Amino acid sequence: MMKNQLSKAQLLRYIDEVSFCVVDMTLYCDTHPDDEEAIAFCQENIRLRKEALDEYARLYGPLTVDYADRSSSGSWDWVNQPWPWEPTSRRGGRC
Repeated sequence: MMKNQLSKAQLLRYIDEVSFCVVDMTLYCDTHPDDEEAIAFCQENIRLRKEALDEYARLYGPLTVDYADRSSSGSWDWVNQPWPWEPTSRRGGRC
């Protein structure tokens, strides 16, 4: 999916950037519903965001609950993954 396989931190930053673009463009399109170029740009970034979230979930575990059911284990063990800002050595529950 990603060009030149990004590191975990780079992929997370890319997700942040494209997510910001999606939110910003969604707001713009709410006020400019006839701007076909903007709508196409927004849809392209929605696709890029989905691809990046898919890639992150495949490599590091789900980043959002929307991707939790895509894990191979089929259980709710994704909560045992470290938070994105924590070192990968952390294991165990959150509470």
